[in-house]
Amino acid sequence: MTNDGASVVEREAEEPPTPDTEHEPRTGSTGHGAGAARSYASPAAIGRSIGTTARRILGGPRFPLLDRMAFVLVALLVLVALIGIFWTPHDPFMVNTKQAFLPPGSGHLLGTDNVGRDVLSRILAGAGRTLLIAVAIVLSAAGIGVLVASIAALMPTWIDEAVMRVCDILMSLPSLVLALGLAASLGPSMMSIVLAMIATSWPSTARLMRNILRETMTSSYVESARILGMSRLRLMRRHVLPNSLDAIYVQASMEISGTIVMIAGLAFLGVGAPPPSPDWGSLIAQGQDHITTAWWIALFPGLATTLAAIAFGLAGDAVRSSVDPSSRRS
Repeated sequence: MTNDGASVVEREAEEPPTPDTEHEPRTGSTGHGAGAARSYASPAAIGRSIGTTARRILGGPRFPLLDRMAFVLVALLVLVALIGIFWTPHDPFMVNTKQAFLPPGSGHLLGTDNVGRDVLSRILAGAGRTLLIAVAIVLSAAGIGVLVASIAALMPTWIDEAVMRVCDILMSLPSLVLALGLAASLGPSMMSIVLAMIATSWPSTARLMRNILRETMTSSYVESARILGMSRLRLMRRHVLPNSLDAIYVQASMEISGTIVMIAGLAFLGVGAPPPSPDWGSLIAQGQDHITTAWWIALFPGLATTLAAIAFGLAGDAVRSSVDPSSRRS
């Protein structure tokens, strides 16, 4: 990363960030037009809120050990998710009504559900789906956002403005409500959640990336390369884009936590994969009717979702602090 590229990220952080707005894309593709609304229920906003709140509770603003613990916990969660894809203590889909509502014990560490399925096995089976799908959604949305922003930056000004206005319109809609509507219209399935969340997540990345590209393109080294006759496409590919990706790394790392929460929320509302899918949100929904008599059915999937959200939120907060140290002081 060149010094000019690093200074871009520093200039992006000159305004003191707040828990709800740091690393949010600035409104207006040319730096003006401050009237565009923002969706504070976006995955990035949820991830920032989880990360900053957990840090304040667990270790305060200055606690490097917490960062290492967060990355270790993320690594363990990923390992558990990979194990759950290939192995579980019991068949997570095996129905045995004779063992229904068994409390946590030696035979079933986390108990059984209303039809006798092992809760631990279903949580492990759902871990791989939830975590890996969350990462896939974030990477896909980031890729689309970077691509759209790069194309808009190369196009004439009126096309650039039109693309950014579309992003403003999409960002003005609550992400969860929009994703719920899209997923419901596509039918209950995990693919519906994936497509809906990608469709609602890429505009914020495109807006953020377009602002950074615009600023990078005014750097002295870019102007020098343009004077020497380098084409706009080559200039974008070799200089502007590589020196503008730091904020996207931060955005993506923060979005994973919020995406996990939104996946669980959408599955809980019934637009995810139909039963007997072991998605964490579906497990919580299946256990809510028995919360007073068989509390473990909903409690442990809820704790798994919470733990994963906090771990990825803290990890994203650590990535943000490494790129923008001033955010740690805030």
